[in-house]
Amino acid sequence: MATIRLEQLTKYYGAVEAVRDLDLQVRSGELLALLGPSGCGKTSTLKMIAGVEPPSGGEIFFDDRPVKRLQPGARNIAMVFEDYALYPRMTAGENIAFPLRVRRLPRAEIARRVGQVAEMLHVADLLDQRVDGLSGGQQQRIAIGRALVRDPNLLLLDEPLSHLDAELKAELRAELKRLQKDTGVTTILVTHDQVEAMAMADRVAVMHAARLQQAGSPEALYHRPATVFVAGFIGEPPMNLLPGTLADGATPALRLGPHDLPLPRPLLARLEAAGAGREVLFGIRPEAVGVAREYAEGGPEGGVGPERNV
Repeated sequence: MATIRLEQLTKYYGAVEAVRDLDLQVRSGELLALLGPSGCGKTSTLKMIAGVEPPSGGEIFFDDRPVKRLQPGARNIAMVFEDYALYPRMTAGENIAFPLRVRRLPRAEIARRVGQVAEMLHVADLLDQRVDGLSGGQQQRIAIGRALVRDPNLLLLDEPLSHLDAELKAELRAELKRLQKDTGVTTILVTHDQVEAMAMADRVAVMHAARLQQAGSPEALYHRPATVFVAGFIGEPPMNLLPGTLADGATPALRLGPHDLPLPRPLLARLEAAGAGREVLFGIRPEAVGVAREYAEGGPEGGVGPERNV
């Protein structure tokens, strides 16, 4: 499967900057989520990778092949859209088979591939039914099947679960992740839903205001956010962010308003190694707050606990 590399990818719509100097790599066979609020540039990025929108600058590589000037049909990609984009008067089987018929594959090969994908998606019993009579979850499975039947090098998912109810979303999240691992197809998921991104993706790339904020594993983004935006965006409820100062004294402490909280020495050393000034922004996850009778490093007034929680 393809490795996707974006180098200094930029997109303008007139004077509006949608994506700025995006450097990002999607490893072969991984599922990467582009996550961020509306207007952050994630959908524009997906469209440029697909060839639907031309970049204003930068380059797109599939493996080591530049594809910026290739038409969508020459990129061997498949897309699954938010609104399914199925042909309502066709049966489920005809919808899945459509891209193979366009390629004029032999009937036996089409039947073999459609049957294989239908079994994988648990929709074999729906192949003779028209899609306009199917539920939303069934229609989305058919749309995924139509994408996978082409055996693409890259699968692009554009908010594929946003129209579904919560229970069905959870079911299809697990199903999509299983399918992606079983097929090994390189996949990019665009979503504004952090639960979806964190549950499905091997890595998550967080975008905000046309820029990439951080890319890494869900665990890295949660425990080691690189920017204030990522710290506040990842997590439900979000991380508490409190401005404070490093207090002078015999015991290292963080001053938050009128209160001084003793700091573990490893954390103080990290702050000093990073060149932090006296003014700091203290972040703590709600679930990391606890109440204890005394602070472990020797003071009865309480303090900051394990380093991974701050």
